[in-house]
Amino acid sequence: MIEIGLAIFVLLVLSGFFSGSETALTAASKHVMHQLEQSGDKRAGIVNALHEDKERLIGAILLGNNLVNILASALATSLLIKLFGDNGVVYATIAMTLMVLIFSEILPKTYAIRNANSVALTVAPIIKPMISIFAPVTLGINAFVRQLLRVLGAGNSANESREAAEEELRGAIELHDGDEPTVKQERDMLRSVLELTEVQVEEIMTHRRNVVAVDANLPADEIVRQVLESPYTRIPLWRDDSDNIVGVLHAKALLRELMRLKGETKDLDIMSITAEPWFIPEQTMLLDQLQAFRDRREHFALVVDEYGSNMGVVTLEDIIEEIVGDIDDEHDVQVVGVTPQADGSYLVEGSVTLRDLNREYEWDLPDEEAATIAGLVLHESRRIPEVGQSFMFHAFRFDIVGRQRNQITRIRVTPPADENAVPVEPDES
Repeated sequence: MIEIGLAIFVLLVLSGFFSGSETALTAASKHVMHQLEQSGDKRAGIVNALHEDKERLIGAILLGNNLVNILASALATSLLIKLFGDNGVVYATIAMTLMVLIFSEILPKTYAIRNANSVALTVAPIIKPMISIFAPVTLGINAFVRQLLRVLGAGNSANESREAAEEELRGAIELHDGDEPTVKQERDMLRSVLELTEVQVEEIMTHRRNVVAVDANLPADEIVRQVLESPYTRIPLWRDDSDNIVGVLHAKALLRELMRLKGETKDLDIMSITAEPWFIPEQTMLLDQLQAFRDRREHFALVVDEYGSNMGVVTLEDIIEEIVGDIDDEHDVQVVGVTPQADGSYLVEGSVTLRDLNREYEWDLPDEEAATIAGLVLHESRRIPEVGQSFMFHAFRFDIVGRQRNQITRIRVTPPADENAVPVEPDES
C-alpha cells in the first residue's frame, strides 16, 4: 500500500508539472523570449521554437497530463476499494478530485501564471524531448482533430488568423489607456499604423479646389513670383485647362536655375526644370502609397478618379501626418477648421475630415462612406440641406450653419452629453 500511495504522490507531482508547464509556456511573453534569445539565452530559443508549433506542444502536454491523472485515479480507486470495499469508489472520487484540483491544477497554474517567463525557461528543456517521445501519438490525434474541425466547418484559414492577430493588436492598443496627452498621442499613432491598409488616398488628399497650381503659359517672371508667394515647395503646372497637369515644379530646382542665370528670367525655360507628373488612382491604400513613395523616392503625387480626372494631390507628409498627427512648419498656412463653443458644441468647416475629428476628440463617427463632415451629412440625410436644418445621426446633432451653392461650408456639431464631460474652452478668435 505504501508503494501505491508513493506512486499516486509522484503521479500528482507529474500532473502538476504538466499543468504548470502548459500555463507558463502559453502565457510567456513572446517579446521577452525573443529579446532573451537575441541575447544568447538558449532556453528562450527553445520556448520560441515550442511556440511555433503550439498544436504539438498542447497535444503532448495534455496527453502526458491525462495519462498521469487517469493512472493516479485508477491506483487510488484500487487502493481504497481494498480498504473500504465498494464505498472506496466514492472515497477515491472525492479524494482524487480534491487533490488533483488543488495540487495538480490550481496551485501549479497559479504559480506559473505569476511567474510565466521564469517557469517557461525552466520547463522548456524538459518538455522539448517529451514532445518528440509523444510525437507519433500527438500527430495522429492532431490530424484527426483537424479533420473533425473541417467537417464541422470550424477550420481556421490564414486570413482568419491574420484578422484575429490584428484584432488582438487593436485590443492591446485600446488597453493602453489614460488621459495624459502623451498616452492619447501614442494610442492615436498605433491605431493609425494599423489603419494604413484600410484608408484610401482620396480620404487624406488635398482636394483640387484647395491645390495651389500655376498656369504654365504665364511669363517666366510671373511664375517665379507665384512660386515664391506659395507656402509649398512643389507646385503643379497646368496648361490650357486646370485639369491638364503638365508637370510639377520644385522650388529648389527653380532657385538653382535662377542662380545659374544670375537672376535673369528672360532666358528661363520653366518646362525644362519641371518633373513629370505622377498620377495615382484615388482608391490606392495609404500603405501601398507609402511604399510607392519610398520606392520612387518621391514625395508628391496627383490623384485621379476612374475617368482620369484630376482630384487633388497627396504627399508623403500627408501620410506621415496620418500616423503622427499634424506637422506644421513656419511656412504652413494655418486654417482654423474646428472652433469649440462655450455650450460644448463645435463649429466645423465642411472640409474637415472625419478621421481628424475622431482622432482629436475621441469621437466615433463612421468614415466608411464619407471622408469629410459635410460628406457624412450628405450621405446620412440623402439630400443637400438648407441653412438652419438640423439632423441627428449616430447620437450627434448636426446644425447646418453655412452653405455655398451645393456645398456645405460650416456645421455646428453637438456631441452626446457624455462626450462633453470635460468642458472645452471656447476659441475667442
